[in-house]
Order: sequence, then structure tokens, then C-alpha cells
Amino acid sequence: MHVPAFRRRRFTLRLTSFLLLATILVAGPAGAARRADAGERAATAESGELASLGWMWPAASFRLVHAFVAPAHRYGPGHRGIDLEPLAGAALRAPADGAVAFAGQVAGRGILTIDHGGGLVTTLEPVSTTLAVGTHVVRGTPIALLTLGGHATPGTLHFGVRLHGEYINPMLLLGGVPRAVLLPCC
Repeated sequence: MHVPAFRRRRFTLRLTSFLLLATILVAGPAGAARRADAGERAATAESGELASLGWMWPAASFRLVHAFVAPAHRYGPGHRGIDLEPLAGAALRAPADGAVAFAGQVAGRGILTIDHGGGLVTTLEPVSTTLAVGTHVVRGTPIALLTLGGHATPGTLHFGVRLHGEYINPMLLLGGVPRAVLLPCC
């Protein structure tokens, strides 16, 4: 059976358009979001393991001001940590054992980064510290004082955590993320 050339071209054009659209949907922003969220999903899958590491809050008493908001993709908007308002005004403490990876000013605010090993790194800001890079810190020991600066509301501490370079919800380490439960649909 002979198919006219214009019908073959129209079919080929439609098929190409469909395949291009499918590729964009899978590998475009939505695909990038799925890839960027892979670290969060892996961390959520490991949340029981992470919560069992024995981390503690960086402030003895506080009010949670801003929760973690995962970005849709690696460079998308979100809140890559949690903001806490310390209530006691005491020194901030190390959430877990580790080594100071960075201590200094970035864009006018004090930053303290601690490498805890196993791919886990925390960042506290805005803070002031006397600790030098390489200093070993022990869980619960005072490490810094809260200062002003950065995106956080004055008087609040931004507490961020990365696992193998990807930001995760710090609550996963503190036992604050409830287990997902599937509910019946219809």
C-alpha cells in the first residue's frame, strides 16, 4: 500500500514532536528536579539510620522559626536548612563530633562549617567563633555565639546540613521528621 509523501512527513513530524516533548518532560526541569531530589529521597530512606546517629540541637532551648524547604532542583529556590531562635541566649553547641572545616566571614556574616565524617557537613550562621580550621569539636560543647547578618531574621540561627554534597533536612538527624504513611485513596 502506498502512503503519500505528505502523510509520511506529517507522521514523522508528529512523532518527532512527541519524542522531543517526552524528552523535555523527562530530562528537563522536572527530570532535573527528580535528580536533585534524589539526595533528599535517599536521606529520607535512611532517616531511621540518620536519626540514630545521636545528634543534638545546636541550641539548648529554641523556637523553630523557619522549616526546611527542599528546592525543586539543585539551583532552585528553597530553604536549605532550618532557622532557630535560641531562647536561653547561651552559646551554640556542636550537634555532633567533627572537625571545623571553615570558620570566617562570607558576604558579611560569620559562618562555621563542621565536617562530621560519613559525608555529613553542617553549617551554622550567622555566628562568631574562635575555633580554627581543623579544630576537633565534641558533641554538645560550646562552639560559637549567635551574631547578626545573612538571610535569617535577626536573633535566629540558620542550621544547614549536607549529606554527600546535597542539602538534607536537619530534622532527619534529630528525629523530627515523621515517617511517611500511605493512606487509602478512594
